[in-house]
Amino acid sequence: MNAPTRPQSSFKLEDYPFRLADNVRYGDLDPNKHVNNGVYSTYFETARVTLLRSGDRGLMPKGLSWMLVHLAIDFRAEMHWPGSFELGIGVSKLGRTSARFQQVVFAGDVCTASAEAVTVLVDAQTRKPTPLTPAIIERFQPWLLRA
Repeated sequence: MNAPTRPQSSFKLEDYPFRLADNVRYGDLDPNKHVNNGVYSTYFETARVTLLRSGDRGLMPKGLSWMLVHLAIDFRAEMHWPGSFELGIGVSKLGRTSARFQQVVFAGDVCTASAEAVTVLVDAQTRKPTPLTPAIIERFQPWLLRA
């Protein structure tokens, strides 16, 4: 008996307010000649770190750091080299000390993987969870998931 095919994804890249484009590297492939499943965690990390640490968004206050505490990935379609892809990320929930992200990888119109990631804001010295301030919460508003 064949395994059932996965239903067509309802993911839409435009639902993710922060997006980045990138290229598949030859070294991303496994012996099956598609992007290795472990590489996707690096793709998702690239989007999170770029959103949180780059620019003047104010999501990385001095003396604080974001720590990944959960990452769950669903693999939806193969992706090959050569090729390019787009990463999408949006915040689905803000907790007392955490931010929950929904993330996707799109090759053209195809969602090849999706993920849920949770990061916790920690004091850089004590490494203990630190509550999100009203200012940090406000700065996250443009990055809330649209769907």
